[in-house]
Amino acid sequence: MSKYSISILCSILAFGLTSAQNNVEEKKPNIQQDSVVFQEKYGLRFGVDISRLARTAFESDYSGFELNADYRLSKKLYTAGELGFEEKSTSTSYLDSKAKGNYFKAGIDYNLYENWLGMENLIIGGLRFGFSSFSQTRDRYTIYDTNGQTWGGIINEDSKEFAGLTAAWLELIFGIKAELLNNVFLGLNVQIKARLAEKSPSNFENLYIPGFGRTYDSSKIGTGFSYTITYLLPIYKKTRIQKLSEEDNEKTAVE
Repeated sequence: MSKYSISILCSILAFGLTSAQNNVEEKKPNIQQDSVVFQEKYGLRFGVDISRLARTAFESDYSGFELNADYRLSKKLYTAGELGFEEKSTSTSYLDSKAKGNYFKAGIDYNLYENWLGMENLIIGGLRFGFSSFSQTRDRYTIYDTNGQTWGGIINEDSKEFAGLTAAWLELIFGIKAELLNNVFLGLNVQIKARLAEKSPSNFENLYIPGFGRTYDSSKIGTGFSYTITYLLPIYKKTRIQKLSEEDNEKTAVE
């Protein structure tokens, strides 16, 4: 995995961590009788994409690994990123190729879910910028005779590697992160991706781009999904006051 990609992801997360240094002791809030006080955790959450580990174990034509992390900036907003590696063999009726390379994604997540009494669950909508640096190895390709003199085409099995390829894209993310144990989260998200630019090998298209996934002819749209397991490392806490609803007040009075 390239040092360049790692340094970019670390820089983005470091931006969020600097806010912790400016955290000062909050004044004791003025608590009303119809309100409750709880602590919200602020810190660094990091983990792995277990779906890529499963694919590596069960798919003979795939190998991949992805680290992910986020840092809480405010009540709803998080800075987030992913860093990974993929190797994927792809076959069509006219071409066999293998893509191999590193990628990173950086952006933000916004929590759409209103937690109750210090819970840390998330329903997120997010945005990422992705970049991949990779190579393509062409293992087999078919040359078709447009004049019709050769039936079925000519198959060439001379392997050739094309290095120094790149691709950039934007992606929208929608997903959930649920706290199963204290500070341990299980997540699921889906991604809708749009390629911004790419460098392709000579005479054929990129069939697979690490981090972006499978490409389809001239379409610039792609999709993806991830299952993640992460751990939240709390750095500090903020006191929050939440007003009880009338229904909650009635339950409290009965008890």
